[in-house]
Amino acid sequence: MSSQVDEETPLLHSQPVKRTPLPWFQFSIVLFLQLAEPLTSQVIYPFAPQLIRDIGITHGNESQVGYYVGLMQSLFFLTQAMTVLHWSRMSDLVGRKPVFLIGLFGLSMSMYCFGLSRTFWGLVLSRSLNGALNGNIGVMKSMVAEMTDSTNIAQAYAYLPIAWSTGGTLGPIIGGSLSRPAERFPNVFGTNEFLKKYPYFLPCAVPATFSMVAWLVTFLFLEDTVRHPIPLSHLFKSRKSKELPKNLSESEDPDTDANMDVEKPPMPLHALLTPRVILAAGNYAVLSLVDIAFRAVHPLFLSTPIALGGLGMPPSIIGNILSAYGILNGVFQVFFFARIHDYFGSKKVFIAGIASAFPAFLSFPILSHLAKAQGLSVTVWAIVAFQIVVSIGLSLSYGAIFIFIAAASPNRSTLGATNGLSQMTVSIMRAIGPAVANSLFSLSIEKAYLGGYLVYYVLVAVVCGAMWTASLLPRKLWTHPEE
Repeated sequence: MSSQVDEETPLLHSQPVKRTPLPWFQFSIVLFLQLAEPLTSQVIYPFAPQLIRDIGITHGNESQVGYYVGLMQSLFFLTQAMTVLHWSRMSDLVGRKPVFLIGLFGLSMSMYCFGLSRTFWGLVLSRSLNGALNGNIGVMKSMVAEMTDSTNIAQAYAYLPIAWSTGGTLGPIIGGSLSRPAERFPNVFGTNEFLKKYPYFLPCAVPATFSMVAWLVTFLFLEDTVRHPIPLSHLFKSRKSKELPKNLSESEDPDTDANMDVEKPPMPLHALLTPRVILAAGNYAVLSLVDIAFRAVHPLFLSTPIALGGLGMPPSIIGNILSAYGILNGVFQVFFFARIHDYFGSKKVFIAGIASAFPAFLSFPILSHLAKAQGLSVTVWAIVAFQIVVSIGLSLSYGAIFIFIAAASPNRSTLGATNGLSQMTVSIMRAIGPAVANSLFSLSIEKAYLGGYLVYYVLVAVVCGAMWTASLLPRKLWTHPEE
């Protein structure tokens, strides 16, 4: 971000720029830490419905199970949206490492508590703490931006989806295979009274323990990328904190020109809301809305009976399809994202990724029509595979928009706050997106609006809006005023 980047110039005139090697040891630690959030957020998905039934909150009313499951799943992102900006802004002051340590400890303790909860309100409190204490996702992106430069940032962001895809794949496997272990594995756990009393503790304990291991790795090996962090204890000293930026700048080497951008004190929130930050964060939000809507509707469509407009697949087949997507997405990101980005530039990659949602959404009504006429024919399976492959394009957009967000930051000292603000908008979308999309799916089927396909037309309209928002991004990445 230290020099102006014209995305078309490398393609037309300039000689290939030598890529700076990634700091692999530190970068690998960040990837390892990133596994914690998808593990903890998605491990509950397979057993959440049965857990709700077991605690008795629905009093046997099966129609209420989905409501409580949705509420419990959304709490993570709702509370994360309320706190992630504060954690990210704090990391600009005290450093990335202390915030990582707090977040990992919070993830671990809240997951242990979730596994020990036997009431709905206990689940609510544990899940809320799980999201509220986890500000790591925004801080991670700031750290990656700080340990890279313009020549290797695309390569770094290409690896981030691997950690998320791995955690997102392992989480449901852990949750599904280790829940109710005394019943599933009577020869091993049949006499364990603790696991009989707390049948969902074991799957929760796995990501909780992983988070503690990650805490230890962070404490021992992770190097902070904030050059002059304020000691955490200073934040608790009355209102003298107003003088901290001054004291911080006085500790700098006045002769070090290369660090001038780093030395600037963090900006207040209202000053952070510049047009380019709002534009980058807004595009990140609409991308997340499009993506989370597809990820929510997709398994629901696959499981809905053919007569009602779906494909009527069992959970085992759906799990295999979703796992195949995770593997393909991870491989594609690692081997192709950086090359595609370097060739076409951030804006073109972002727009192309958003555009891939058009065939992904339009495949739903086509599949529904063919399944009603042919059943699960070879043609239907071919379109299912096509839909999975084309939806990978949405993941390409994430790497591109992360680069725009890093460039939008007013200066390096506000990079954490910029990422936190962006992540807050995304968490809101992830909290409300699935509920709205799935409700619209059910309404379309129940009322047979537009032949039961209303939800897909609405989602295509959302993609059109996202394309318009993406068109507002500049062809050239932003640069800082002092550069």
